[in-house]
Amino acid sequence: MTMDLRDRLDEAIRSGQVDGLHAVVAVRGGRTVLEHYGAGEDALWGKSLGVVQFGPGTLHDLRSVTKSVTALLYGIALADGRVPGPAEPLLRHFPQYPDLAADPERARLTVEHALTMSLGLEWREEVPYDGPANAEVAMELSPDRYRFVLERPIQEPPGVRWTYCGGATALLGRLIADGTGRPLQQYAREALFAPLGIGAFEWTGGADGVASPASGLRLAPRDLARIGELVLAEGAWEGREIVPAGWIRTMLEPRLQTEWGAQYGYQWYIETLAGHRLLGGMGNGGQRLTVLPGLDLVVAVTAGNYDDPEQWRTPLAVLEQVILPAFELTTG
Repeated sequence: MTMDLRDRLDEAIRSGQVDGLHAVVAVRGGRTVLEHYGAGEDALWGKSLGVVQFGPGTLHDLRSVTKSVTALLYGIALADGRVPGPAEPLLRHFPQYPDLAADPERARLTVEHALTMSLGLEWREEVPYDGPANAEVAMELSPDRYRFVLERPIQEPPGVRWTYCGGATALLGRLIADGTGRPLQQYAREALFAPLGIGAFEWTGGADGVASPASGLRLAPRDLARIGELVLAEGAWEGREIVPAGWIRTMLEPRLQTEWGAQYGYQWYIETLAGHRLLGGMGNGGQRLTVLPGLDLVVAVTAGNYDDPEQWRTPLAVLEQVILPAFELTTG
């Protein structure tokens, strides 16, 4: 199996199907069945790092896969009674904005609307992340990122439509930090990474040093795969519950449909690929954490195709051309 996967990946590289690929780690049943590292141009939150030779210990931007990790942290904090439940009014937990809370339309916002990216507020993040036309960039440049999000013009009632919104995740990160009394990266180390045996990580933040819950996390691909294994095991690791199983199930319940047809839970995507249920975190440039419960399989992909309109092609090719055909031969 491992050799077959390696051969398939080599062919995909030779044929140009996985341009920009930096690394792949696939784990099945707790055993690494494929591990590949290449070289290529990379960036740290948009700042060029030049050509990097990747290896097992090289940290990589996860970009918006960070959102999916933030959702795990929210579930841990919720179980400890540190953050509000999904049904609670959102602005109640941002008392510094009484003027916004006084707006009856905004008062309808709940934590769940942030978890599902359905705030109903104006937010444009489909443009490149190289200037303030992108709402996440504008948020980071604003003097108060949370007010920036919460005072966006209202476009429709909350909960109606999924609209990609890093600002929603920023609000969740603030709730975690406020509730736990720790910066997000410190809480992540204590509550998630250390229990998983993850020692090396970085969490990039804005000019004020606040870690970005939406896109700032940097992990080695092996450790990203480990997070996928945790989700596959419904929050358990080596006999210990790290994330409550009930939260994992709630987090992965399809709630809204994305513009391209995937379902969305709490900061996680739910799709079907070649007949297999797929749970995923996705990030700019081709970053991808894929959990395939039916195959007991996790696949972590990192790539350097940042802001490329077809950045999705490389991680999809890894799954469709390399991973799934190999396992379908053995299970079918």
